[in-house]
Amino acid sequence: MSYSELTHRYFDRAPLAGTLDGPRIATGAAGGRAQGVWVQFQLQLEPGAPDGPLVAQARFLAFGCPHVIAVAAWIAEQAVGRPARPDLPHSPEALRRLFDAPVEKLGRLFVVEDAWIAAVAAIGRGD
Repeated sequence: MSYSELTHRYFDRAPLAGTLDGPRIATGAAGGRAQGVWVQFQLQLEPGAPDGPLVAQARFLAFGCPHVIAVAAWIAEQAVGRPARPDLPHSPEALRRLFDAPVEKLGRLFVVEDAWIAAVAAIGRGD
């Protein structure tokens, strides 16, 4: 399978891969290794912004194809400095097109979205 330049860039570097340690961290995950895709996001929050907490740092862990890893890396990178909101900058279908992933990978990108939503939902719960 050939991959787009954007997929290569984010898969090869995997910026922000890893975990966070410290105060005000929200964690959310979705999927499972048995399903062939698992993603976790961790968000360190900066309180006090008028629109709610801002994402000061973001990290991800992912098990899956290069598209899943690239999209998770891109989402984590895009989140830094923005309000912690459950909606992604783009829908899973738009991300599929942006990263030139085959339509068969769309379900995996919904798992990435679910992990993001779970991380944002953990804000304030102390997860």
